[in-house]
Amino acid sequence: MSPTSPPIRILLTGGTLDKAYDERTGSLVFSRTHLFDMLDQSRCYLVNIVIEPVMLKDSLDLTEADRAAICAAAQRAPESRLIVTHGTDTMTETARALAAQIADKTVVLVGAMIPYSFGGSDALFNLGFALAATRTLPAGVYIAMNGTIFDWRNARKNRERGRFEPIHPQ
Repeated sequence: MSPTSPPIRILLTGGTLDKAYDERTGSLVFSRTHLFDMLDQSRCYLVNIVIEPVMLKDSLDLTEADRAAICAAAQRAPESRLIVTHGTDTMTETARALAAQIADKTVVLVGAMIPYSFGGSDALFNLGFALAATRTLPAGVYIAMNGTIFDWRNARKNRERGRFEPIHPQ
């Protein structure tokens, strides 16, 4: 661990980042998190990281109770810097819930458009980008996708283009 590296807690909630292809059914499923493999592949050895599984769900299936569980995990975390892995479809809804309850921590939501288990995924880049953002941003709630940091209030998923973009471009 680097002496200047603040500890980071990663809250796992699921999303495309952690999905895998089930050859029997032809569908995308959750079998386990890929986060440990991603951190190993990234050679992310000097960062003090705590990983906390909260759930592995598709964000379209998240309920208000699930969002409350994510918020509770973020609130009780002793670390002031958090990453929340999340599905991209309802990422902004969870960001809104987190922002309503947490003002004194840096919270960065991150996901992927293509599962890590597939070739050509954006998951590894997005995770590395989120780690850097979490270490450097002031307290607040952000979305780290596609090489851009979004204030949670100014982000949307553009399904046609397969990326996040600002609601109000500057």
